[in-house]
Amino acid sequence: MSAVLNAAPVGAAKPAGTALAVALLAVSAFVIVTTEFIIVGLLPSLARDLGIAVSTAGWLVTLFGFTVMLFGPVLTALLSHFDRKRLFVVILLIFAASNALAAAAPNIWVLGLGRFLPALALPVFWGTASETAGAIAGPERAAKAVSNVYMGIAGAMVLGIPLGTLAGDAFGWRGTFWGLALLSLAMAVLLAVVMPPIARTPRMRLGEQLHIFRDRAFVANLALSVVVFTAMFTSYTYLADLLEQVAGIAPGAVGWWLMGFGVVGLAGNWVGGHMVGRDPFRATLAALAVLAIGMAAAVPLAGNHLWLAIALAVWGFANTALYPICQVRVIGVASHAQALAGTLNVSMANAGIGFGALIGAATIGTFGVGSLGYLAAAIAVVGVLMVPFVARLSRTEVSHAD
Repeated sequence: MSAVLNAAPVGAAKPAGTALAVALLAVSAFVIVTTEFIIVGLLPSLARDLGIAVSTAGWLVTLFGFTVMLFGPVLTALLSHFDRKRLFVVILLIFAASNALAAAAPNIWVLGLGRFLPALALPVFWGTASETAGAIAGPERAAKAVSNVYMGIAGAMVLGIPLGTLAGDAFGWRGTFWGLALLSLAMAVLLAVVMPPIARTPRMRLGEQLHIFRDRAFVANLALSVVVFTAMFTSYTYLADLLEQVAGIAPGAVGWWLMGFGVVGLAGNWVGGHMVGRDPFRATLAALAVLAIGMAAAVPLAGNHLWLAIALAVWGFANTALYPICQVRVIGVASHAQALAGTLNVSMANAGIGFGALIGAATIGTFGVGSLGYLAAAIAVVGVLMVPFVARLSRTEVSHAD
């Protein structure tokens, strides 16, 4: 964070122009992260249109997650020293072209290519956007600027999916991707016009940063993040299908249910950020326990929509709380190279997303979508059991370092 707060722009941008540039970065973050997660709300309609099983369509989530996991840290390290203005414009043009390709895809293979390409670019944006916002705003306003960018990311996580699902119901799933393509293109043009020049960051050797993997506590925390996100996305990936098939929600109403899930998630995001500042491990344990309860309760309560709404509220609250909790927990134990630590946690989170979608697809094919909540809850319990061990190892490493 110190690098963000101390960075300075090349030119003397006017405050109004600075605020607009940061706002455009936040909107770009919303579009980019929405592109990653929108597939969750579109899986049922997409599968029907392409004539494939929902579990097969779920492989698109795995493809995106594993691509970020495998290429994210390396690409971020290789590209983060490039001119940021040009870098962001190129990233958004990639998203525009990829979303257009997805919208026009005649089959799942072309659609897969339309998901693979933005997965390469997403971690580069995520790894550099907050630092750039701080550089644009200057030292006095850097913290607020970084917070605004993360609001765009949080907004995408909790509102992007339901809004995209509602748009998919109104205009078809292809219409949603066309809309994201146009938004990405608009952001590319606006950033090219509005963003001021930014001082280039010095290039750091990847080998020097990778010494972080010698820290056992850091590696253990990454492993915990994988388990956490696997639990989350084993069931969350197929939430729209669960609402249709198990709860009997009409396809046109699914987006509104996801909207409620997201609105509750905003509160979870705030509470999670507050809890993690006190004790990141207790926060992780508590959120995982609540997540397990919410996921396990959703299916048996699906017959009564009031009780289902309560179960989804519990689930959504804990689900979104775990995003800031995991990021802060991992960065907090990093002995050095905290920027790389944050990017690696994003990569491991995407590994969990990919594993979760994969496990969910296999489970649907064998036991049906109604079994996902129980399995996901069991994985969350594994995470709960890991927390004391990881916490003890982390505190031991810190005491040795002192």
